Amino acid sequence: MTVTEDAIREQLTQVVDPEMMVNIVDLGMIYTINLETRDDGKTDILIEMGLTSPMCPYGPQLINQSRIVTEQIEGVGIVDVKLVMSPPWTPDRMTEEARDQLGIF
Repeated sequence: MTVTEDAIREQLTQVVDPEMMVNIVDLGMIYTINLETRDDGKTDILIEMGLTSPMCPYGPQLINQSRIVTEQIEGVGIVDVKLVMSPPWTPDRMTEEARDQLGIF
């Protein structure tokens, strides 16, 4: 099975920010996803994500959950989830659905 960025993003919608009750993809917290296919056919993944606040107490939990759900995709090898602070997260990164859910217009 070929691992794709779209499949990873879809899987990551299972990870919900406990304060906002919106998934991290719709919140715009996933910045980049890099895929590298290994010789054994598995795909290693590097996910760079931000947090809605630098002091978010749920950061470690969100990072760990992101790794766990991504590892469940068939054909995935090593998953590395890195927290990045640049660029800083802003509400502009959110999907329209997330804005509607949170009442941000």
